[in-house]
Amino acid sequence: MNILYLIDIVGTMVFAISGAITAFDKKLDIFGVSAVAFITALGGGTLRDLLIGSTPVAWMNDLTYLTMIAIGIILTVLFRPTILRLRHTLFLFDTIGIAVFTVLGLQKALDIGIHPVIAIMMGMVSAVFGGVTRDIVCNEIPLIFREEVYALVCIAGGVVYVSFGLFTSSTEYIIISTVSFIFTVRILAVKYHWKLPNF
Repeated sequence: MNILYLIDIVGTMVFAISGAITAFDKKLDIFGVSAVAFITALGGGTLRDLLIGSTPVAWMNDLTYLTMIAIGIILTVLFRPTILRLRHTLFLFDTIGIAVFTVLGLQKALDIGIHPVIAIMMGMVSAVFGGVTRDIVCNEIPLIFREEVYALVCIAGGVVYVSFGLFTSSTEYIIISTVSFIFTVRILAVKYHWKLPNF
């Protein structure tokens, strides 16, 4: 199994758990919890595929994604107190998830001939717009529109990916370098409270 695909489906489950926890906090019923989990996990990739004209969208061709979302919802329902205690672990998986989703979205756009600048934007869309949709549905100001260095890290990672591609043809090296960059900068941003100016 491709390592990126493995991280992709695990990241999908983590994003689903994130959405389910937010929905529980808002006291939604089980349908609401499931819907929010679904859009959190797949919203970014779906929007990306629609924007670049790649249809049917990816999850419609692979039921593994829906299975991982269902597992995430069930785990949240059954073990919510334990999951809440593991927020730091979930944060690490979430950070790996946005790094991988950035690379997957960017590469998918490049593969069909999208201009690198737009491809970088598609990588960012893949990574963060599920969370944006979750926050809007749950009546929260989306994280990327607040002070957090979140979407900007994905864009910077996309620039790293495209830049490295000019100097090496090793896809594995480019992927590992980009994922490591996004993961490291995101962790440092949270640890040292790096924020964009608040107007």
